[in-house]
Amino acid sequence: MSFLDAILSSFAAIRAHALRSVLTMLGIVIGVAAVIAMVAVGNGARERVNAQIQSLGANLIIVIPGNITQGGARLGTGNASTLTDADAQALKAEIPAVQAAAPLVRGGVQAVYGSQNWATSAVGVDLDYFVARDWAVERGREFSEEETRRGGQVALIGQSVLRELFGGNDPVGAQIRVRNVPFEVIGVMSPKGQSMFGQDQDDVILLPLQTARQRVVGTNRAKNRSVNQIMVKIREGEDLSAAEEEMKRLLRQRHRLQDGRDDDFSLRNMAEIQATREESARTMAMLLLSVAAVSLVVGGIGIMNIMLVSVTERTKEIGLRMAVGARPLDVMGQFLIEATTIALIGGMIGIGIGIGIAIVTAMKAGWPLLIDPWVVVVAFVFSGLVGIVSGFYPAFRAARLDPVEALRAA
Repeated sequence: MSFLDAILSSFAAIRAHALRSVLTMLGIVIGVAAVIAMVAVGNGARERVNAQIQSLGANLIIVIPGNITQGGARLGTGNASTLTDADAQALKAEIPAVQAAAPLVRGGVQAVYGSQNWATSAVGVDLDYFVARDWAVERGREFSEEETRRGGQVALIGQSVLRELFGGNDPVGAQIRVRNVPFEVIGVMSPKGQSMFGQDQDDVILLPLQTARQRVVGTNRAKNRSVNQIMVKIREGEDLSAAEEEMKRLLRQRHRLQDGRDDDFSLRNMAEIQATREESARTMAMLLLSVAAVSLVVGGIGIMNIMLVSVTERTKEIGLRMAVGARPLDVMGQFLIEATTIALIGGMIGIGIGIGIAIVTAMKAGWPLLIDPWVVVVAFVFSGLVGIVSGFYPAFRAARLDPVEALRAA
């Protein structure tokens, strides 16, 4: 029997027991689909996390105030006024690895333009903010040094504020009111999208730091130079961990914290957060891969079982073929091809289902669809290997049948 005849014979056998063959393929289908979907979803999620990290700013360390205690109750990180814009200036001046240190204040506001109004966030920043965040002005211009220093009543708006207040109109030069304080819109920021914390980064109005602190957000009674946080950008190629330690030492020194006392500030390294997210993604990928491996093993066992049944059912056929001159190798090849065909068909179905799952998941989650062609090829080849390994023993058993005993058993 030629190779082509063996393939046609295997298809005929599969069609003769279609339902049984489909059920046999099920483990292979689930395993291959899980591999394809797992890799595509994992790649898409990783790309989304990386994009969100980059949207915050590359090589970024965020400094936030520490906690305060009232009546024995700790009110949580960020409630104390332990950071000032002088801390930001010191970080930039005294640590060579620091490229930019941007102090900021933030508060919720109601913005009004004409008959339109929108609840958003007002953020007071200086010029280092645009460097730290890697955030460019799409239309118009940034603040000037003079506007930042003297507290000019100018504003930059994000894409969400542009959409809600101005629709499709050009806002540059328009007057808006933020907490009843008039501001001239001098520019529109480029889109940033959603942050890794689920916040709309484009739903913001940027104001000069002094203006925001004095006229919009409000000053802190204890320290009128206090800020909500400092965004520190580390120069490319510098060690973020080493820079973080230097920042911690400098801030402890400036805040006169004795040895043994807790820090009155916290540092958040975006690279460490990214690594944690990626580790979580790898753990989930390993779990899915385990599911895929178990499914492929189960599929292989199913193929072996059905092929053993097939050998028993076709004992007479095997005896007749051997009686008319078929060699044991021919019989073995026929059953191996049949097992491999079942596995490969299951692999193709699994690839289609896996790609479909990946497409639907990417659409629902809103992240890029990243299907690696090599993973598809490897999954298909591996399904064939499962068929060969699972079909080897039944094929070997069929090849060892004695023609006389096979005809007599029939």
